[in-house]
Amino acid sequence: MAPARTNADRTLLRPGAAGILVALASSAVFGLSGSFAKSLLETGWSSTGAVAVRMLGAALVLAVPAAVALHGRWSQVRENWRTIVLFGFVGVAGCQFFYFNAVERLSVGVALLLEFLAPVLMVLWIWLATRRRPGLRTVLGTVAAVAGLVLVLDLAGNTRIDPVGVLWGLAAAVCLASYFFITAKQNDSLPPLVLATGGMLVGGATMAVLGMTGILPLAFSTADVDLGGWQTAWWVPLTGLVLLSTVLAYVTGIIAARSLGSRVASFVSLTEVLFAVLWAWLLLSELPRPVQLAGGCLIVAGVVLVRSDDPAGLPGEAAADVEPYA
Repeated sequence: MAPARTNADRTLLRPGAAGILVALASSAVFGLSGSFAKSLLETGWSSTGAVAVRMLGAALVLAVPAAVALHGRWSQVRENWRTIVLFGFVGVAGCQFFYFNAVERLSVGVALLLEFLAPVLMVLWIWLATRRRPGLRTVLGTVAAVAGLVLVLDLAGNTRIDPVGVLWGLAAAVCLASYFFITAKQNDSLPPLVLATGGMLVGGATMAVLGMTGILPLAFSTADVDLGGWQTAWWVPLTGLVLLSTVLAYVTGIIAARSLGSRVASFVSLTEVLFAVLWAWLLLSELPRPVQLAGGCLIVAGVVLVRSDDPAGLPGEAAADVEPYA
């Protein structure tokens, strides 16, 4: 018979349960980004335009909360400007641009699964760079993830998915891996909200400049979009992309990380893949084939094994305090 729980025990349990709910809510709204973006891309928006508007809009909304978080200590921004710029280039602009290009050619679920291979890429890089042998769970997780990738790409089947889309997805995974390394090395004096807002501003401005100078295609459209079988105005998914999949997703991600701790929150964040597949099914009538779903389960299981193995040598707990922008 289990011992009776005291009032103190119940008090300690509540924050964890609430934190898990908040983390799940964060994953749910993060998972919407692929569906919102794809509905815009299908009507003529370019990936450059979608990323620029998403990031600049979110930076505008978060500017005041970020300024409050600084408490007037603007020297923190000056001391960490290189981290902010690098984070904006790679963690924001690069990661989203590649992911949106992958979504344009692949299903949302497949594109996100490719991006979620980032921890495996990090382990392989650390292994090559340090010559340090990874732990058993890391090896098993890597094997599971690679096997899952074969199934997701359905290499043994008759249907071939777009190879360019696969390259875009893998490029997003490289950027996400770089993002984790960047955030792990950030100065602890810089609040995560300030890093994110600064990164959004840098990333959005970068994409806007590259588009306006003609280096990257920049296109917008005011045509109606199809979401869940309903025709709706273009600003509906765009507003959702900015307010739900970026601002709300990020804020709830911070709350969850502070409530649960970064490691637990990072594990719960893996449910983003499941939510992304669910949203794509409901909003775009898009569902991966059974073999791809099986491969997705293997990839998620592999990432869980890698993240749970301390000898893997992944960046520290701070990396999960700032959610990746999928």
